[in-house]
Amino acid sequence: MHCLGRRVFMRDKILKALTELRNKTEKRKFSQSIDLIVSFKGLDLKKPESKFSEDLFLPNGRGDDADIVVFSDALTEVGCKVLNGSDIQTLATKKSDVKKLSAETDFFLAEAPLMPQIGRIFGQTLAPKNKMPKIIAGDVRKMVENYKRAVRLAVKSSPTIQCIVGKEKMDDGEIVDNVETVLKFLEGKLPRGRQNMNKVLLKFTMSKPVKIEVG
Repeated sequence: MHCLGRRVFMRDKILKALTELRNKTEKRKFSQSIDLIVSFKGLDLKKPESKFSEDLFLPNGRGDDADIVVFSDALTEVGCKVLNGSDIQTLATKKSDVKKLSAETDFFLAEAPLMPQIGRIFGQTLAPKNKMPKIIAGDVRKMVENYKRAVRLAVKSSPTIQCIVGKEKMDDGEIVDNVETVLKFLEGKLPRGRQNMNKVLLKFTMSKPVKIEVG
């Protein structure tokens, strides 16, 4: 199939599933999150080429900004919460606060000189959750704004991913763009592309999933 025709076909499939999901889902008093769930087949997770962990910026954002924390001794106003070296050291004796911060934060960014300190105090909590900070490079404010619309896609011990692709309040076209972006990224990362995709599902926070036909 021609590349453009294939893209239109894929968008039609995503929109069909989203429309079905909206029609089947009971209205709530809040705007539910929309999750994309993809399970994979034919992956040998013992092989490094079958595993990955990358951050992807959604073209239309998540509906609500991701929660970001920046570790920095030089910055104060960057559009998100900032913790300096003294703050980090204070948390060294407050494991419950470290766990709470980890649970409430989607992405951490850090200046390189603070990474050894962060590793000692936060490593045991953040590393298993795949949340160790990204090193700040370039314009930190731009980096923060990008990460506010990011999702993390990781395949490590389980052949599946689940990520937010928007909110119920968003336009269908915006959600379709986001879903298409994630699927295109996964197709490029997987050893056999779309052939490694088993099931592709969309669901609201409080709904049963609806299948997207990608075959």
